[in-house]
Amino acid sequence: MCGIVGFINQESVVKSLIAGLTALQHRGQDAAGIVTYDQKLHEKKGKGLVQQIFQTSDLDRLAGTLGIGHVRYTTQGTNEIKNIQPIALHYPFGVAMAHNGNVTNAHVIQRELSETYHIHPESNNDLELILYTFVAALQEIATTTAFSPKEILQAIAVTQQKIEGAYATIGLIAGVGLIGFCDPSGIRPMVLGKKETEKGITYSLVSETTCFDYLDYTCIDYIQPGEMILIEEDGTIHRQIGIQKKQHFCIFEFIYFARDESSFFAHLVAEQRIKMGHLLAKKLKAQQLTPNIVIDVPASGYFAAAGLASALGVPHRRGLVSNKYFGRSFILSNQSERAKVVQQKFNCISSIVANQKVAVVDDSIVRGTTSRHIVQLLRSAGAKAVYFVSAAPPIIHPCIYGIDISISTELIATQQTPNEIQQYIEADALIYQDLTELQDLFKTMDIDLCTACLSGEYPTPNAAEATQRIEQERLRNKS
Repeated sequence: MCGIVGFINQESVVKSLIAGLTALQHRGQDAAGIVTYDQKLHEKKGKGLVQQIFQTSDLDRLAGTLGIGHVRYTTQGTNEIKNIQPIALHYPFGVAMAHNGNVTNAHVIQRELSETYHIHPESNNDLELILYTFVAALQEIATTTAFSPKEILQAIAVTQQKIEGAYATIGLIAGVGLIGFCDPSGIRPMVLGKKETEKGITYSLVSETTCFDYLDYTCIDYIQPGEMILIEEDGTIHRQIGIQKKQHFCIFEFIYFARDESSFFAHLVAEQRIKMGHLLAKKLKAQQLTPNIVIDVPASGYFAAAGLASALGVPHRRGLVSNKYFGRSFILSNQSERAKVVQQKFNCISSIVANQKVAVVDDSIVRGTTSRHIVQLLRSAGAKAVYFVSAAPPIIHPCIYGIDISISTELIATQQTPNEIQQYIEADALIYQDLTELQDLFKTMDIDLCTACLSGEYPTPNAAEATQRIEQERLRNKS
């Protein structure tokens, strides 16, 4: 999971890039980078948060009316400077790219680049594979370096044909404009927006609509599976479907990743999380569980908890508080580190949960470390009973598309049954969302989902081989 932003036709794009990346900071806190174009490419990258990396002095240096940016959450490769996006090339022509996702046939692309084009990527970030594949295709297709829109879109289609996996990709081509394209299944999100200014219309491609709220943009459309887009410097937009398959939009955008106020395909994320809570209420009623209050695990469990409480007719309270500065426990490399962070991250408001039967709602259960600690916190605060509720079904398969759940042995639901998990986290009851009911909910919205981590049904070819390879790489990086 990463965040991408791109702007074109502003007097200066750098402030919008920084603001857009800040709005997407939840999608990646490991590193960030920006590339702009103004007669030449300008770039700045660094580890850490957006506000730590970019300083006042960068506003003048990152000049240009065209630019792209990226916030990184490390799922492939290591968090070294060479792996931070965007990645820019100055030869054979000026081009830069950033992406959100994972290339699942990286070994095939690496071999082709090496044997056919004598290209050897410097980083172990799979964006480089997309970038070089596109550049090689464009060089073969174009007759001159004055690339036509048709030639650029053809090169993108070739890239889509060769690259397997999940990717929402944006790029800039010096002297041409802004490009964007999605994988054939549309697993990762991208939205198109515009803003009317005194000097004309400026356009943007971003991961989530929340960026537009902060920058006063209007969302034009949601980029479709396999869609390609080119926005020229004069504002001309070219949109075309390249290689397209059935949509498999990542379900975890709705469950966890995206901000509550974002929308995908005209459906507000917060509203869908409330509906997930309504579905969960049926499960509690079927088990004759009668909580006195519903609380959420901050912050992604809030709206699912609100929906649950409303459907049950019981109060929704803030019984847990979190210290966001301790970061996310599930991405740490070992169990002792995760346990330490979890203990520091959450605290309980005892007066709210004491002597209550509490239904506590989290977005999902990955390893169980956080869930177990939360149950212990609530019991220590005097809760009479603790019903742990997961807005997601059991995560039983690794994700190979850019989520840090790519090691099957670390997924508690792969190793244990729901009853065993309930005993491990020491809850009085454990309620999981039902996968079939969740899929039915989104079918009514005409959205086809990727549920690979929940169902084992992967939408890309050679998934078993890719799963093994990605898992081995993750283990090497963690060692």
